[in-house]
Amino acid sequence: MLTVLLYLVIMALVGGLLYLAASMVFGRSEELPPLPAGTTATVLPAEGVTGADVRGLRFQQTLRGYKASEVDWALDRLGREIDSLRAQLATRTEDETSGGADASAGADDAGAER
Repeated sequence: MLTVLLYLVIMALVGGLLYLAASMVFGRSEELPPLPAGTTATVLPAEGVTGADVRGLRFQQTLRGYKASEVDWALDRLGREIDSLRAQLATRTEDETSGGADASAGADDAGAER
């Protein structure tokens, strides 16, 4: 029984020494500074969000799911993009509608002059 305990202690010491030696030789890589409060590592382009961008989103996982601030940021960003696209669509629709009305008014004027 004492021999088994001695083997376990020696294996733990050897494992600890190997871990320390490896961390001294290879290092633990550079530690990144923590993100400032209110920011996120989740990334979306400033304009022109595509489906691939949305599918590529990854959120930091926490104990009870995803980090709420990152999800809220992404949803807000996507909401603004949708609002922008809808405004552009409405502007183009108005331009086409008013352009079509001007063309038909011009045709009516030409017919009245004859």
